[in-house]
Amino acid sequence: MSLPQSVDATLALLGKGRYVADRSLATALYLALAQGRPLFLEGEAGVGKTEIAKVVSEVLGRRLVRLQCYEGLDVASAVYEWNYAAQMIEIRLAEAEGVHDREQLGTDIFNQRFLIKRPLLQALESDLAGPPVLLIDELDRTDEPFEAYLLELLSDYQITIPEIGTIRADSPPITIITSNRTREIHDALKRRCFYYWVDYPDAKRELEILRLKAPDVSARLSAEVVGFVQALRGADLFKAPGVAETIDWASALHQLDIIELTPEAMDNTLGVLLKYQDDIVKVRGSEAAKMLDQVKSEIAAQPVGG
Repeated sequence: MSLPQSVDATLALLGKGRYVADRSLATALYLALAQGRPLFLEGEAGVGKTEIAKVVSEVLGRRLVRLQCYEGLDVASAVYEWNYAAQMIEIRLAEAEGVHDREQLGTDIFNQRFLIKRPLLQALESDLAGPPVLLIDELDRTDEPFEAYLLELLSDYQITIPEIGTIRADSPPITIITSNRTREIHDALKRRCFYYWVDYPDAKRELEILRLKAPDVSARLSAEVVGFVQALRGADLFKAPGVAETIDWASALHQLDIIELTPEAMDNTLGVLLKYQDDIVKVRGSEAAKMLDQVKSEIAAQPVGG
């Protein structure tokens, strides 16, 4: 499938992948695709940043190359490393055959036959379906030296390997970078990207997401779940629930045959929604019951079909 040719087409592409996006996100994605620029998505965990790359890959029929970042990530894990065991075998075989030309031997063992390609190098490879989607996920978990290493890749879509030279992509991959903003990413990297802040959805959009992702959950329960989650995000919590937690919670309640929220049902399942004990203790009991009463009052006050 070819790249979308307009913002409306980009919205349709995301919709085909069951991703509910607002127009500003579709605009940022369209511009990144049209101009071949990386898209840097920042926002709280669980708001759907990673899902965007998955949907683009799925709907366009492109290979997804994912680099999951973590503290201590290095070139050997992210870009390439040499197959030292195979190189040693090659050296022993050459010695057994009486080959003593070191320069020739060096050329023999430092070629792509012995190169183990990691995600960033894999993303530069040609593909019959078109350039792959490169997802650099949670970049904020790495350190600044690795950020600096990415600058050449994001500027020119090339990687320099000292022993064999520079490897360039025939066509640049569709690159999406995500960050949960646990630390600031350097300006030099951000300048190479288009930027978009992915926020929590409003109640209307979150309800639409829930209908798509958990269609078996009743309309009543979905409305109560979304209303309660929206209220929680306004509370003073260590970690507010993301959209992923909303979907998980609604699905869990449905699995328990719960058709409407009650204080007991909430207290028994808050661990699906909240991931920190301090938050659970703060919300459980009378506080949750009070929030639920408010949510149900607001739902009851809405016009029929609203």
